[in-house]
Amino acid sequence: MKEKPLMQYQLTVGLEIHSELNTKTKMFCGCRNNPKAEIPNSEICPICMGHPGTLPVINKEAVKKVIKTGLALNCQVPAYVKFERKNYFYPDLPKGYQISQYDKPFCIGGYLEIPKFKKIQIRQVHLEEDTGSLVHPEKADYSLVDFNRAGIPLMELVTEPDLRSAKEARKFAEELQLILRYLNVSNADMEKGEMRVEANISLQPQMSNVKCQMSKLGTKVEIKNLNSFKALEKAIEYEIKRQGKVLNSGKKVIQETRGWDDVKGATISQREKEGAKDYRYFPEPDLPSLSISQNLIDEIRAEIPELPQQRKERFKKEYNLSIREVEVFIKDKDFGEYFEKVISELEQWAKEIMPEVVQKNFLRLTKICANYMLTDLQGLLKEAPHHFFQKSGGGLITPENFAEFIVLIYEGKISSRIAKMVLTEMFSTGADPSHIIEIKGLSQITDEAEIEKIVKEVLSKNQKAVQDFKKGKANALQFLIGQIMQETRGKASPQLVNKILKNERKK
Repeated sequence: MKEKPLMQYQLTVGLEIHSELNTKTKMFCGCRNNPKAEIPNSEICPICMGHPGTLPVINKEAVKKVIKTGLALNCQVPAYVKFERKNYFYPDLPKGYQISQYDKPFCIGGYLEIPKFKKIQIRQVHLEEDTGSLVHPEKADYSLVDFNRAGIPLMELVTEPDLRSAKEARKFAEELQLILRYLNVSNADMEKGEMRVEANISLQPQMSNVKCQMSKLGTKVEIKNLNSFKALEKAIEYEIKRQGKVLNSGKKVIQETRGWDDVKGATISQREKEGAKDYRYFPEPDLPSLSISQNLIDEIRAEIPELPQQRKERFKKEYNLSIREVEVFIKDKDFGEYFEKVISELEQWAKEIMPEVVQKNFLRLTKICANYMLTDLQGLLKEAPHHFFQKSGGGLITPENFAEFIVLIYEGKISSRIAKMVLTEMFSTGADPSHIIEIKGLSQITDEAEIEKIVKEVLSKNQKAVQDFKKGKANALQFLIGQIMQETRGKASPQLVNKILKNERKK
């Protein structure tokens, strides 16, 4: 008897992404929004702890950051918004309810276009307050609670169920993180819990009729608090297999909330999923509704900077960089901005020193700059990234000094070997390259007679390589150049070394 073929299913994913806003104070009180607080329960007050008789006050800075995010994501900002109480019990929720939004959020509609994928529709972006955090000591039969995080402004973005693969979901979350950082509304560091993703996943039978296929979604399962892009992708992939097995066995998928166990590589059932009615939403009696004026919207819209996709297109066009190179500069906002500051310094130098050949040679300068930043400088940053963009760090290289370093390479005043030595010293001391070259005696040897003398000494000691070199073997040439550079500690002009070797070959 033949086995019944497994039914094919269509995956539907919607995301809920929480991001802590980087405001100075908490959402409804004057306590510091201090993610670096080391002492538990040190950044709290009667208001964020929900003591009787206290009244919350809306944080205007948080409101503006949410509106800015919505505008950057093509959302509409309603003229009228309000806060609600969301009632539920959790050990780290001090009030026994959360001030959130339900039917009148700050931003509605909108979309985010994912490059190489598609446009993902956004249902809403709303504002609420974060909960505290629980600490579970190892091998203890109790938990500890820290309320420092309670009351921090928390922005929640809800997508429509538009995502059709784990990769799409991951790409959406990565792209959103970049936008939040470019807008400077959130640090969005997932390792620190500043950005947390929840995925709503369902499967429905694959049908040929698209309208029929999409008319009814499968039973929704929510995966809570995914704290990395890898976890998001793996959890969705696991749920596809798990739910597929359940449906193929003839059973029904249960609507529930599940967690992700990174060690087991599996989702774990936590509780049956609540609906909106379980939270007993009602208007927050201690806060007024808000009217959002068009003037405020225009003012916030004017503050929106160049966003990642816009910068990506500009970098490709202006600097003639490869897609891989552009991606590195776009993903690390600080790194990309530093690159542009260096380019600005190089432009100034080019206009002053060689105005007649700026257009012809400037792209070469740009290419040299990008190459050294993406190879040698990135290698140094991996060892001590905090030293570079912070003035308090001892190894800051100013854009002016890095531009000078690139010019020295462009003009042939230092070889690639010396350049590596100089850059390492610049990174550790912050000194300018010319000073380093002078005090360490690294100036390039440009005296042709001096280099010719060294070349002849090297050739006399390596007769076998000389014979191979004269036969046209490339390896022999590279070996001899290496020996000459070693003899001169990398200071010989590469152009003169090549010229002299070619002359020797003709003899």
